[in-house]
Amino acid sequence: MTPPPMDASRPPLGAPPIHNPNGPGDKIELLSVELLDQNRALVESLKTFAASVRIELGWHYLLDLSWILLHLDTIPGKRIMDAGAGIGVLQWYLASQGGEVISVDRISREAVSLRFRRRFRVQGLRTKDLLSPFQVLRKRFNQKAKGAFYRRWLVKASSPLREVLGWIHPRQGSGCVWIYNQDLTELVDIPPESLDAVVSVSALEHNSPEGLEGVVKEVMRVLKPGGILLATLTASRDEDWWHEASKGWCYSAASLKRIFNLAPGAPSNYERYDELLESLRNCAELRDNLASFYSNTDQGGMPQGVWDPQYQPVGVCKIKTEQE
Repeated sequence: MTPPPMDASRPPLGAPPIHNPNGPGDKIELLSVELLDQNRALVESLKTFAASVRIELGWHYLLDLSWILLHLDTIPGKRIMDAGAGIGVLQWYLASQGGEVISVDRISREAVSLRFRRRFRVQGLRTKDLLSPFQVLRKRFNQKAKGAFYRRWLVKASSPLREVLGWIHPRQGSGCVWIYNQDLTELVDIPPESLDAVVSVSALEHNSPEGLEGVVKEVMRVLKPGGILLATLTASRDEDWWHEASKGWCYSAASLKRIFNLAPGAPSNYERYDELLESLRNCAELRDNLASFYSNTDQGGMPQGVWDPQYQPVGVCKIKTEQE
């Protein structure tokens, strides 16, 4: 195994940073459902991949993922941070395409399932970031379960068995996912200007406006000049507001431009807010494929699985300049 990718003495991988002068520039873009038909092959590929790793997608994630991947351009050999990754699908997809992914989340993923760790190369950025396979099996066996005695032992026996079965899945892709359990405002183990790109799927809105400023500052520190930040968040037409069910902020264009320090004149399509929200509400493809987990909770973007979009996703593209 090669040294961790954050070794500052290690030569850069592959080609220079992702951005090229003719590529994307700073912008804010409300994500239109037109992305689905305009990029049908990519959308179907994402659906198939998500099903293969048994991850259900958030109600607008096909839009988020498509938008990010279209702007990310090349993936193989790139060092890419997935900010607020959780166990989400993007990190695994990037690894399957040959990316070297730093998966950052303040919630620990030390016991990430062996089904991911066999199918993809998964390492801990630090020793404490990832348990060994044996420790994962022991933790699964020792987990608490409710109910009768026989049911508790059934859970104890079946959970490690599922992990073992996941371990036999064939390896996919040449990339790697480096688990880093850390707050995004304190990326102390990542050297400055060491990443080609930072991506984030509907995670940063869980920060307050003040907290998001700190996240963006730290993320820009670890990006190379010319590197690209691609983040999707949730949007508000005029003023920032808190969506209680999903525990996230909906941001106005003015706030996003200020917080991400976008270039003067960075384009935005917020003038289409009402039109695009109406199209989103009428999108049969997203409505009819709503993930099952929404039906079991009052939390999230679709409480109790009732299709009623109250906000829409927005993408922020930020290119780091030599002066930043």
